[in-house]
This record gives sequence, structure tokens and C-alpha cells, in this order.
Amino acid sequence: MRGAFILAILLSFITSCSKPPVAPSSTPKFSELSASDRVRLDRQRAVVAAIAKQKYGTAGLTKTAADLPVLQRLIDDNAFNKTQTYELQSLGVAFGDVLASEVPLSWAMVTDEYGTDPTLRYKDKPVTINTLTMISKRAERGQVVNLVQLLQITRDQLRQWQ
Repeated sequence: MRGAFILAILLSFITSCSKPPVAPSSTPKFSELSASDRVRLDRQRAVVAAIAKQKYGTAGLTKTAADLPVLQRLIDDNAFNKTQTYELQSLGVAFGDVLASEVPLSWAMVTDEYGTDPTLRYKDKPVTINTLTMISKRAERGQVVNLVQLLQITRDQLRQWQ
């Protein structure tokens, strides 16, 4: 009996020591894009527009679903390799513009436990869609990126917040 009691205490101790500490919950704080934030996003859009023009003769990006085929083609043709994080995140900005034209999302700055970054915010909810990394993280992991599917997943996920 005493051995079982000691074993239970030891297992309890090991289990409690192996659990990672729980981080305090942090509510994201949102702010409007500053002029420099807008310039940053515009520079990233320009990166995508330039490569699309160079590779396919595309006149420009429309910030609508009409951009999906060219953005998908850039991904499928590996216009940027998985180590080109800035360029892949620029694709994320262009895709974010498409999302914002299709569902009620708007660009904002979010400050959370990861820092301050541009994001898409759903209405006045604490819901963020981090398109900057949506494509880059998948590409870096060697995953297939299907923008039409990501658009549909985003729509489906946002329905629960309506």
C-alpha cells in the first residue's frame, strides 16, 4: 500500500514537472494601419505584381478574386522558393487583398504575444487571418497551397463568428 502511495506521488510529480507552463492569455490589440504600414503592404504588393508582369505579362493586381489564377500560378510555378520568406509573405498580402474583397475582412495592425504585424480582422471581432504567413508557412513545410481552398476554408471558419 505504501509503495503504491509513493508511486502515485512520484508519477504526479513527474507529470506536473513535464507540463509546459501555461502562458497568460493575452487579448490581441488592434489599431488602424499607419501610413508606413500602408507603404509596407504596398511594397509587398508591388513585389508580386512585378513578378506576375515579368513571368506572365499581367497588367497588375486587382485586389479581387480575379487575381486568384495568377497568384495560384505563381505558387504552382514556384516563382519564389521556400527560403524567400519576404516574397512568399508578399504573396500572402496579395491573397489577403483577395480575401478582403470576398468576405468582410479589413487590414489592421494587431499586437499580441507574437509582436505587432499587419493582419486581416473580421468585423470588430478578435478574429485575425494572418495571410502574411498563410502561404509562406505552408511553402516552407513543402505543403501544397491551394488558394481557392484557403478562401473557402476562411469563409467556413468565419461563419461561426456571424
